[in-house]
Amino acid sequence: MIAQLDQLRQVMRRDQVFDFMIPRDEVRVDVSHGVILYLEDVSVSFDGFKAINNLNLYINAGELRCIIGPNGAGKTTMMDIITGKTRPDSGSVYFGQSMDLLRHSEPEIAQAGIGRKFQKPTVFESHTVMENLELSMAGAKTVWSTFIATIGPQEQERIDEVLETIGLVENRHQLAGSLSHGQKQWLEIGMLLMQKPKLLLVDEPVAGMTHQEMDRTAELLTSLAGQHSVVVVEHDMDFVRSIARTVTVLHQGSVLAEGTMDQVQNDPRVVEVYLGE
Repeated sequence: MIAQLDQLRQVMRRDQVFDFMIPRDEVRVDVSHGVILYLEDVSVSFDGFKAINNLNLYINAGELRCIIGPNGAGKTTMMDIITGKTRPDSGSVYFGQSMDLLRHSEPEIAQAGIGRKFQKPTVFESHTVMENLELSMAGAKTVWSTFIATIGPQEQERIDEVLETIGLVENRHQLAGSLSHGQKQWLEIGMLLMQKPKLLLVDEPVAGMTHQEMDRTAELLTSLAGQHSVVVVEHDMDFVRSIARTVTVLHQGSVLAEGTMDQVQNDPRVVEVYLGE
């Protein structure tokens, strides 16, 4: 009981400044060379299987890149490495010119400005669309900070902006659990946007969508390019064709081909290992 009272006194101290009250400086990413992500000579093995094999990949600042490849090509492992979930056996991974991602944890990488959206949408279904965006707002997250948080004009403006971007303005008060599959995908993208990411990794965003939802998703991802760098991993070739400027084909953990959609589709190696299957 005495220990609990002492903790309470510490919380109530007027001279105490808590971590969540200290503004975080925005991490600056050096893209002076035009490249925001570098993967160089990256390899990783699992139980003798080389999931990534001497991978070299460069993503330009503000571009929309599509990554395709057959199952087992290394696409998911590549994203795991970028986000800090998996450590490679060798190679280097840099965010901009100076941030060595291999020296940082998953939370640190996320805070630096790399957001990842998995294939299955993970939203707070018992909360409204707007509440989902509020909970995803950039900044330190603690029980206490969440409890006392209020939405100011600047934060509300940001939420309204994201709602407009993801096309859910009219759904702001709707429970996330009642949204369609496509709308949940857009909401999750919006939740990532609330974190103000510089790089977005999006895994199979149109799986299970209607054609109308796919078209809207294409518009959304295309609109994000420029202000954000966007990497899309997708199997639907029609969708890739609708958004891609540059397509990278992975095979056996390394880059097999890269270029426009027409170029990779007409590459005999790509036809053999992927498109021709």
